[in-house]
Amino acid sequence: MEFKELQKGMINTAMSYGKEYHITIDEEFALLKLQEEVGELAQAVLIHRKKARPEKFLPEEKSKAEIGKELADVVGMAVLSAHLMSIDLEKAIDEKWVNRK
Repeated sequence: MEFKELQKGMINTAMSYGKEYHITIDEEFALLKLQEEVGELAQAVLIHRKKARPEKFLPEEKSKAEIGKELADVVGMAVLSAHLMSIDLEKAIDEKWVNRK
């Protein structure tokens, strides 16, 4: 799947979420959710590395899958934030990470 297709799907999902739950999906929402998701990612990593309360421990495959889900949420909120700020994220990634200028 191409990056633009992924972006479109993530944006559509976020907007549908907003409609379903009567939430205004704006820059503030996206940035605050991004921060929330980064925290959830950190928590998933702590659980995976057994640096959390033992009752939170999961089997390795399941804890790794949880990290993947949280990484997906972080990326999704970053994509949504870029969209709401009219930033061409594909171009920004290319310039920053692929073809550094």
